Amino acid sequence: MNCKTIISKKAIVLLLGAVTVTQGMTAQVKDPDYIYRISADAEKMQEGKFEPTWESLQQYEVPEWFRDAKFGMWTHWGPQCQPQRGDWYSRGIYEEGSYQYKEHIKQYGHQSEFGFKDVINEWKAEKWDPEAIVALYKKTGAKYFVALANHHDNMDLWDSKYQPWNSVNMGPKRDIIGEYEKAVRKNGLRFGVTFHAAHAWLFHEPAQLSDTSGPKKGIPYDGRLLKEDGKGKWWEGYDPQDLYAQDHALSAEKNIHKNWHWTNIGGVTFPDRKFTENIYNRTLDLINRYQPDLLYFDDSVLPLYPFSEGSLKTVAHFYNSSMTWNNGKNEAVLTGKVLTEDYEKQAMVWDIEKGTPNEIQEQPWQVCTCIGSWHYDIRAYEQNRYKSAERVVRQLIDVVSKNGNLLLNIPMRGDGSFDDKALAIVEKIGAWMEVNGEGIYATRPWKVFGEGPDAESTVALNAQGFNEGRIDKYTEKEVRYTSKGKTVYAFVMGHNQETFNLKSFGKGEKVRSVTCLGTNEKVQWKKTNNGLEIKPMKGQDAVMAPICYKITLR
Repeated sequence: MNCKTIISKKAIVLLLGAVTVTQGMTAQVKDPDYIYRISADAEKMQEGKFEPTWESLQQYEVPEWFRDAKFGMWTHWGPQCQPQRGDWYSRGIYEEGSYQYKEHIKQYGHQSEFGFKDVINEWKAEKWDPEAIVALYKKTGAKYFVALANHHDNMDLWDSKYQPWNSVNMGPKRDIIGEYEKAVRKNGLRFGVTFHAAHAWLFHEPAQLSDTSGPKKGIPYDGRLLKEDGKGKWWEGYDPQDLYAQDHALSAEKNIHKNWHWTNIGGVTFPDRKFTENIYNRTLDLINRYQPDLLYFDDSVLPLYPFSEGSLKTVAHFYNSSMTWNNGKNEAVLTGKVLTEDYEKQAMVWDIEKGTPNEIQEQPWQVCTCIGSWHYDIRAYEQNRYKSAERVVRQLIDVVSKNGNLLLNIPMRGDGSFDDKALAIVEKIGAWMEVNGEGIYATRPWKVFGEGPDAESTVALNAQGFNEGRIDKYTEKEVRYTSKGKTVYAFVMGHNQETFNLKSFGKGEKVRSVTCLGTNEKVQWKKTNNGLEIKPMKGQDAVMAPICYKITLR
């Protein structure tokens, strides 16, 4: 298929067919009628227990290490951090009149002469120290470390076999994923990688355009340059189309969010076979080289699903490979977003971006979030827009109470360093985790996840993401629970000045003792038919909220 090929409605109504579910049994699912089959010349899928079908993938069981870990930290870092102008920079600079468009011209010049490809050459990561970063995150309390392997900008941050625009060939000229992997294993953490490049096809479409007014009106940006245009330039020998992926017609629909799920028939220009297979090959190359414990996809369900056979083959390959690495045990965690079907949540881990449901989930899940912007944004620093350590911890507790994990990104400058405000937040999170980690790690949900105004809201929030703002409203009236055997941990989200009642401890619960983590002060408590009454401690103000009460049952 080339850029002139039209995919018919009949072909794209390859979306899932009938699903038959019998209680206690695996769902019988009709797999998509793929447009693209993976060729015989592509990377070979590891054979084994798992086949590339939804029915087979439902055999998956989330490994205990992930259930116990609860807290991971992420370096969402790459060349888009170099200008310090925030998220989606490699797209925003081509959106005429936008903040990033204007800032790019101030910093580097016009996009027809200096585009995102040239930002890569500016990115040297001269202060990047993977050993120190991993050690810092371990001290903060993270049990798994996750690194960005590529973003929508389409640059691979490893010694990529299938993408010449990679961090070994240019920019820092270092194998970023490889160096992180070694440091993570040395520190005894689990290692994860995140893959975002499947949307580069859409993401860089504005790079095909030109200014509609001004002195550069009509002069094309650099998004359609070819290999032969690089003679005498720093990028001579490299094809910009391997990076931008723009040798195709523009999508009719200009709102990228409407095209994101690849179902906007007539609005989106669909990827061709070359791009589709390249994404598959790069993903398997990443898996095979670094043997990650966790693989995160920034896609609705899976990359290029449902029209590429490579989507389910990638999952089967990862699970089967994990079994070969771990003596027959599948230790792999693979996450996908916007999982709308029960069988999808059985086959992988549901990741929610910056959001949380308001009910306990049957399967373990994950929320990914950040204290500021995903990519470093100097404005977040200058305008004091970072989330506080208290805010991060409240979200962690809320997530864990509902059977989830928190994956937290701390923005890092392009040179590989953290700013002082970010480091202060990390230090406070680590101090809190050192005291209260007992109530987080290796816990499971209790009979209820919590109580309080938010917990008792009648509004269902079984959402796909971007609802985390409500956590800012949490006060001492909000409580979350975790459990471990006969112990229940009650996290009070603020400092209480008055006696409070935990009504979830009604007639059916017999309490043996109540203590508070992080203090030797005796807790004054009384069990009644209406719950568990606890008097505020005198020294609680010296402890960073949330406060954790350890309640041992008889």
